Amino acid sequence: MTTEPSAAFHMADIRDKRPTRRRAVAVGELLAGPLAYPMIVERRLPKGDALMMAEVAGMQGAKMASQLMPLCHPLSLELVRVRCEPIPERHAIRVYCECATEARTGVEMEALAGVNAALLTLYDLTKPVEPVLAIGGIRLLFKEGGKKGLWLHPDGMREDERAHYKPRDLARLDGLRCAVITLSDRASDGEYEDRSGPELVDGLRKLGADVANIDILPDGIEPLAQRLRALSADGVRLCLCTGGTGLSPRDLTPEALRSVADRRVDGLAELLRSESAKHTPLAWLSRAEAVKVGGMLVLALPGSPRAARQGMDILAPLLAHALAMIEGGKHA
Repeated sequence: MTTEPSAAFHMADIRDKRPTRRRAVAVGELLAGPLAYPMIVERRLPKGDALMMAEVAGMQGAKMASQLMPLCHPLSLELVRVRCEPIPERHAIRVYCECATEARTGVEMEALAGVNAALLTLYDLTKPVEPVLAIGGIRLLFKEGGKKGLWLHPDGMREDERAHYKPRDLARLDGLRCAVITLSDRASDGEYEDRSGPELVDGLRKLGADVANIDILPDGIEPLAQRLRALSADGVRLCLCTGGTGLSPRDLTPEALRSVADRRVDGLAELLRSESAKHTPLAWLSRAEAVKVGGMLVLALPGSPRAARQGMDILAPLLAHALAMIEGGKHA
């Protein structure tokens, strides 16, 4: 009896990922040489305007990325921009392709496909007058979005590229005093190791926050309420709680937050539920809560490590702006 061999490749399963805004910019160059370069720039090649046609081809190439690469997820692109920049000192044409959408996976392959299509079109329209052409320097310049945020190519970006594309990373919390509290009877009794709190600590520290206050408290209203009052009085600006947001009798974290709240921040709580539901429908059972206690923002997240990690990803883009607003800053 023989069996068919299993495939040595597969398309990545992204169903459990949360759609986020994604953007990528790729770059590459055509080295045209001293004869063909002025003909390209002056738009007098025999086949026509190579720069204009390259921009059209780049947009088409980006949209067709999944047809060119079998394991590339088809994406509905919301933005494709192709730009051709003459480089006279090297007789080169530098091509940029910027792609953006909101999706569960990134758009870097679309940007790279766009650059390649534009460069090949430049090559095709130029070769009748100059067969000695070269394509090179193709690379991803940067990408944004997803849980990893901004990624920049190690070779860096020129100042004019930064000024044009303005790559955006998550707003930092450098030096901000933060606290993390885990609510669990069993963890506070030492019956098992807390793994949710460390996820939040790690996420805050990646944003530059100073997380000096880390507590594990039993479930219930008063222990948490007392600790929140003390942290606020001590000047802590942000406190993330994990655990006690479910439906069991001892899940009382939301009640504790409301008992000390000067103001509820309902939008952040609803954001946590609605965005977490893109990972699992069980998110709708969560009683996630957000309040302001004095000058401190407090958020209650579910108690599993995965939910804490996902919650941190959801909240990270908003935390710095929310805290600035609490201080009296203007809306962005």
